[in-house]
Amino acid sequence: MMQRPLMHGLGLAALSQLSGRYDRLFCDIWGVVHNGVDQVPSAVAALNSFRATGGQVALISNAPRPSSFVRQTLTRMGIPNAAYDCVVTSGDVTQSLIAEFRGQTICHVGPAYDRNLFDGTGVLFGPAEAAEVLVVSDLDEKGEAIEDYAGDIERWKALGLRMICANPDRMVEIGDRIILCGGALADAYHEAGGEIIMAGKPYAPIYDLARQRLADAGLPEVGSDRTLAIGDSVRTDAAGARAQGADFLFVTGSIHAAELHEDGSEADDRMVRDLVAPSGANLIGYMRNLV
Repeated sequence: MMQRPLMHGLGLAALSQLSGRYDRLFCDIWGVVHNGVDQVPSAVAALNSFRATGGQVALISNAPRPSSFVRQTLTRMGIPNAAYDCVVTSGDVTQSLIAEFRGQTICHVGPAYDRNLFDGTGVLFGPAEAAEVLVVSDLDEKGEAIEDYAGDIERWKALGLRMICANPDRMVEIGDRIILCGGALADAYHEAGGEIIMAGKPYAPIYDLARQRLADAGLPEVGSDRTLAIGDSVRTDAAGARAQGADFLFVTGSIHAAELHEDGSEADDRMVRDLVAPSGANLIGYMRNLV
């Protein structure tokens, strides 16, 4: 892929500054459109404006639940359907991954409220010793420390279980707190020698599904050179943009805020470039919150 040149002075005041350059957005949800508690009104307005000028918006989330539930959450937060064309989640991808286990036992690792992930899949639930595969939606009642899972990881590895991770995110913003997610546990299992299968960003299936849903809505295909990925995570959003050949707009005020906005300061180009560089993404700009 030919890399498009970086702008001089990457800090942007508004998405509208890129008007005319893109026809499609692959936009993260949690950390961009809402913070887990409240919507980000400026982000909703920016997406509305983009669609009003004929642009396509696919909201792409590593939420470990079906997109139908995420859409309900967006509605409860007052985020209108007019702000997006489709919603795709890693939960949607996970459901396709576990289709082969219909009628078989899986071991679910995660809170009980994530069980809607398995609606319609026909799987049975049981302990690791009786399971064909582990499915991690997020950390469970053990808390937020990966060290709490050391014994489980050793046991799962001894059983030779594969782990399907429904949420590749390592961490997420909830209000003003940052908490660990299922991706952190999957990383620990991989480091221990366990086999992992990741759903969601930055992997191709979730983007492929987004394209399919846009097509199903009757919208024309858009090339990668006219696609902008927006997100708050270098590990998932920036890496996903690079893999898809899309430009990347970085929202810096969420999970990377401690690194880029110490003591409330504004991020600068050098800091942002250095943070994003390992992903290989073509960074086209950044802003603290999507506007």
